[in-house]
Amino acid sequence: MASVRPDRVAAEIQAAVADLLTRGDIHDPRVGFITITGVKVSPDLSVAQVYYSMMGTDEQKAQTQQGLDAAKGFVRREVTKKVKLRISPEVFFTFDGSLEEGDKIERLLKQVKAQEGR
Repeated sequence: MASVRPDRVAAEIQAAVADLLTRGDIHDPRVGFITITGVKVSPDLSVAQVYYSMMGTDEQKAQTQQGLDAAKGFVRREVTKKVKLRISPEVFFTFDGSLEEGDKIERLLKQVKAQEGR
């Protein structure tokens, strides 16, 4: 039977990272308005993969990734304090393009519907 602890810890980490962003605790100007879409934690709780989404150009996304990568140590410390973990998980940020893909599909469906309505 699989443990549900990694899922619980992932949800707590997601809330903690979102709280850091909401309060503006990450002061890097490269990190703009982003949404934390999910977190996956390894079974031993040593690695946390944080997925985020944002709107913007490819250059803005690259700058945001650089800013998040620069803040990894700070985020790791704060997450460990807030979630009260014995082991401090290594934090990695990954862009989640699923929202953009969903938006693209919706625009295409609207376009097809408009063409059929002629």
